[in-house]
Amino acid sequence: MIGGHVIVGYADDRGGRDALALGASITRLTGGELTVATIYPPGSPGLAVEAQANLAHAAEELGPTPAGYLTFESRGTGRGLSVLASRIRADLIVVGSASGGQHGRIAIGATSDHLLHRSSEAVMIAPADYEPPEEHDRLTLAYVHRPQCDEAVERVAQAALRFGVPLRLITLDLRTEDPDRLRDDLALAVRLAWETTGIEAESDVAEGHDVAAAMQNVEWLPGELLVCAASEDAEPHRVFLGELAMKMLRASDRPVAVLPRGFS
Repeated sequence: MIGGHVIVGYADDRGGRDALALGASITRLTGGELTVATIYPPGSPGLAVEAQANLAHAAEELGPTPAGYLTFESRGTGRGLSVLASRIRADLIVVGSASGGQHGRIAIGATSDHLLHRSSEAVMIAPADYEPPEEHDRLTLAYVHRPQCDEAVERVAQAALRFGVPLRLITLDLRTEDPDRLRDDLALAVRLAWETTGIEAESDVAEGHDVAAAMQNVEWLPGELLVCAASEDAEPHRVFLGELAMKMLRASDRPVAVLPRGFS
């Protein structure tokens, strides 16, 4: 289940606070477990103490929200989060946008880049200055007709059904392919969602001369979450974000989750 155990990569900065807010909102939706983690490099006693202080700040931010708190030693934050997530059996890693990014958008830094190309768990990234809504309105899956996305249709439909939120399937028409074929593929994906879970998915075709324009040409609800499947180039049970999905992520002003190949 997506969000059964969420681990948040926390630092005492804007991105860390955004990730914390998003992770807490996801566990409110799923009823799952929340763990907040700060990664520090080996051989740095001072940074180990600072990591503990960061977690104290996180606890103040969360208030009464139940959570576990861990520090973990690793040469890289992304690698450390992935290793720790496997050890505690978290199924979703949440991180914030890299510093210096545009308000309301996702900027990829070293941590998120590692996770988006190597993580064994699903990865979710919060846009800069993210403020979670009272409720999540809808799950939207970016759909392309290929096995990875067909697999994701069933998984995300199950999640939408369990969480009691609508499901939307969206495909991009960048005016480079046959639009009728794109719509036919999308209709088959909607049928797949119904046949596997009984959920009636909405569908939308986003048209534009490029990904950013297409993303702006569709409606996004305040509490929407965008989900992407891993690329066909991903190793089994690993995240690897393809070129199109990366462009969607950069153009999104909503949180984006990426599923590992073979996610279950």
